[in-house]
Amino acid sequence: MYRIGNTPSVLPLCLVVCLAAGVWAGSASNSHVFDVRAYGASGNGDSLDTQALQETINACHAAGGGRVLLPAGTYRSGTLRLRDHVTVHLEQGARLIGTADLTAYSGFGSGSMRNSRWNRGLIVGENLENIAITGPGLIDGNKVFDPKGEERMRGPHTILLKECRDVVLRGVTIRDSPNYAFMFYACTNVHVENAVFEGGWDGIHFRGLDFREGVAQWNRNVLIRGCRFFTGDDCIAGHYVEDAAVEDCLINSSCNGVRVIGPARRLSLRRCEFFGPGRFEHRTSRQLHRTNMLAGLLIQPSAWTPTPGPLEDLHISDVTMKYVACALHVSTRQDNTAGRITVERLKATDVYSQALSVESWTDEAIDHVILRDIDIAYTPDAFDDPRMEGKPQVQDPIRQPGVGVWGRKLPVWGIYGRNIRQLCLDRVQLRTNDLEDMRPVVRVDDVERFRLEHLRHSPVPAGTQIVEWNKTRSVELGDTQEGPSAPRMKKSQEDSGS
Repeated sequence: MYRIGNTPSVLPLCLVVCLAAGVWAGSASNSHVFDVRAYGASGNGDSLDTQALQETINACHAAGGGRVLLPAGTYRSGTLRLRDHVTVHLEQGARLIGTADLTAYSGFGSGSMRNSRWNRGLIVGENLENIAITGPGLIDGNKVFDPKGEERMRGPHTILLKECRDVVLRGVTIRDSPNYAFMFYACTNVHVENAVFEGGWDGIHFRGLDFREGVAQWNRNVLIRGCRFFTGDDCIAGHYVEDAAVEDCLINSSCNGVRVIGPARRLSLRRCEFFGPGRFEHRTSRQLHRTNMLAGLLIQPSAWTPTPGPLEDLHISDVTMKYVACALHVSTRQDNTAGRITVERLKATDVYSQALSVESWTDEAIDHVILRDIDIAYTPDAFDDPRMEGKPQVQDPIRQPGVGVWGRKLPVWGIYGRNIRQLCLDRVQLRTNDLEDMRPVVRVDDVERFRLEHLRHSPVPAGTQIVEWNKTRSVELGDTQEGPSAPRMKKSQEDSGS
């Protein structure tokens, strides 16, 4: 049994299954190759190639599967429907671009989502197995905005899947999606590797199905590895996912880096770099032209809509951040529970709103939180959020957070914990350039057992309480000043960004 810390995990199974899907995609592509030009695709960027591309996909499927090849050229298209056992491969110089004609897009053909304006896509698949989209070509969503869509602007997703199995997205660049770049519902064995996401709204967004009826269908075995995100909204977001890993990714956003908006089981994030401000404006900020990055990691089940269920075995390690509103914010609401949360070797600089908080706002306390080797530099003047008029006032008493973290100033500038059974802080360093801030460095409320060892912090004004606890049954304070260990990272990917 593999373990993360002291917690059993089945993540290696996830990696094995996902890699198996990738092996399938490679072997299938070598057996039958279907060149879209042989089916009439022009690739000149002016003609509409939808019919020729779809006929190629259908022929590949009818032959038992293989590779649909897009050579160098520009292929303008409306909705394309994937088929079982088909790999769509875009060669270097190949560009699949969405047509500006909104009537050329459609979505799922069955179920409650049929004919939904939200669920339309350039590439659509449902109830499929063994499918892949590979690079090194470009898929261009072409900013096909819809004045009748959400926020009076969101158009079709670029890739949209539902209840698919053994899915590979590798090597391609997805640019200027009119909505999410890669959206999938209740899929199993999804492997995204070395892809690039530029502009648009969310880069990767996953959701469960039927959770409002109480019988949730989860996404299972998801691996996101070696990807680069430069998005106008969240880089990675979603809910109802289990046995998932995000690793070795570069994450740049004008919204949140990773946002979990519902239940998740056995979710790990490791060796990732987060940095702001975003290279692309937040799409819906409109005249504000906002680019400041919000939370690096935002874990908020039921923040947008009720998503009942557990948050279990969340593991974050070897992460660096700079110019983010906060490094990590976790909060649970009614009908959500949280088990073990472990954060190790996190280093963040120029955090400008709040450093880190873990909070339960239900009758059910978060079970066990470990924050080890944490190094955060809080710099309140690093950015001003253009949505704020003046500086936010300290919340005291503290109120439940809204859907985000901006504009919420807590009566603590470092770490805040609320309604937790066991909270352990070990080798923590908290720094600030505001040496007149008299708020505590650490504050915990309603924590059954609180253990703090090896705390380092900036000088504080006379009379400042460094650590404050309220309604806490057991408190253990260490007396040494051992510093945190640094994140164990691969070489920086930032300079290799687009």
